[in-house]
Amino acid sequence: MAHLHYTTLTNYVTESGKTITPKLSYQTFGKALHTAPIILVNHALTGNSNVVGEDGWWNDIIGDDKCIDTNDYTILAFNILGNGYDNIAENCIKNYKDFTARDIAKLFALAIEQLEIENLFAVIGGSVGGGIAWELAALKPRLIQHLIPIATDWKSTDWVIANCHIQDAILNNSSQPLVDARMHAMTLYRTPESLTQKFERTRKNDTLYNIESWLSYHGTALDNRFQVAAYKLMNQILRTIDITRNRTDFLEVASKIESDIHIITINSDLFFKADENWNTYVDLKAVKDNVHIHEIKSVHGHDAFLIEFDQLARFLKPIFKVEAKVCENRKKCVA
Repeated sequence: MAHLHYTTLTNYVTESGKTITPKLSYQTFGKALHTAPIILVNHALTGNSNVVGEDGWWNDIIGDDKCIDTNDYTILAFNILGNGYDNIAENCIKNYKDFTARDIAKLFALAIEQLEIENLFAVIGGSVGGGIAWELAALKPRLIQHLIPIATDWKSTDWVIANCHIQDAILNNSSQPLVDARMHAMTLYRTPESLTQKFERTRKNDTLYNIESWLSYHGTALDNRFQVAAYKLMNQILRTIDITRNRTDFLEVASKIESDIHIITINSDLFFKADENWNTYVDLKAVKDNVHIHEIKSVHGHDAFLIEFDQLARFLKPIFKVEAKVCENRKKCVA
């Protein structure tokens, strides 16, 4: 595992008006920082900064000679404040509802500034990580060359908010909050067709269906590696994605983003619906030329971005098929 690095962000004021001094942790992979184009990878709900290598959660896409080649790029990944991966005591959040997705994007932006990074070749993230990517692009419309939000949206829809509300209720009221919240979430991340294909109503034993056993396994596995406080916070971040909050309308905000925007949606996603992404693309294409959309075809729903690697790589390769250049200016890397 790549070494964890830390940066302290002094007297940050949250969107809710609370002042904190968090220590943000991050990892880098591939080329040394400031020697190659930099790609920021945002992790998903229960993920972390360990993107590549042993237990790396995106090894199928990122690595030596992979779609995103660590021989050519610097990979930067922050831990979302309070995700528990870094075990930083002062990052234990007292009130998770004090935070929004925009707060996380602001913290990332401050850390990027502290690291003297003036340009990101790309920002990529799936699910809540993609929502934070949208928020970062809206905050810093000239920072990112390629914005790649996957299986996500620039806002949490009523459907997403509704399910986050249910998740919050489970996390605050269940006798086994992580297990029960995760089991509920897994039914959102897959589709009925995916579960039918996988299990076909088979049984583990006389009293237990395999689908029930599978759900229990995922619930217990998360309980063994995650924290309730972290889940509550991440769920809150997910429900507050909205680049238009306290601003004007979507087109006014998004049209100012100078990045090439590559929306990657999933036809069967029951969480962040493909129709919402296509509507975003059509609306934004009317005012911005450098916006693109790709659709993963899969039976597996939201989790397809962690399953359908061949399709995802096909969409990403044209973006990342460049020769990295050593930086002439240590503060700015371009491809």
